[in-house]
Amino acid sequence: MPRYDFRCRSCGDTFELSRPMAQSNDPAVCPQGHPDTVKLLSAVAVTGGAGGGAPQQPAGGGGGCCGGGCCG
Repeated sequence: MPRYDFRCRSCGDTFELSRPMAQSNDPAVCPQGHPDTVKLLSAVAVTGGAGGGAPQQPAGGGGGCCGGGCCG
């Protein structure tokens, strides 16, 4: 189940709640009981597979008029 970060506007407390995605935008009450909270955006890190990075293009021209040597 996804976890969502919230911040209380009344006391400044930051807290997490685990809830279904369908309830991700529902209001949340802070642990101190204050109802004025806001959901925080979280950064997600995405990493590549074993090769890492973007696929490399082969050296040399790819053909056509912009690298095949036919236009020169």
